[in-house]
Amino acid sequence: MANPTEVRDSARRKANTHFTASEQRDAMVKKELEQERNAFDSRTAKLKALRLAKEAADAEVALKLAASMPPKPIKKKKPATVKAR
Repeated sequence: MANPTEVRDSARRKANTHFTASEQRDAMVKKELEQERNAFDSRTAKLKALRLAKEAADAEVALKLAASMPPKPIKKKKPATVKAR
């Protein structure tokens, strides 16, 4: 018959191997999630910078276009007339 301490030690070793494997999987999943989050954040920052640059360029073009066009003539309103019944 096996010694009770040997059985207990064997069970403890077996449980520890399962727990360490689970911890390693958890750590790997957390690392992958962090990498995906960082990639998404960097892509978002890049797109935001591109959008802001495009908006600035569009505003500059609009200002140049507005400066090159002659001002619109101001239309004078006709005085109101009263209709006779």
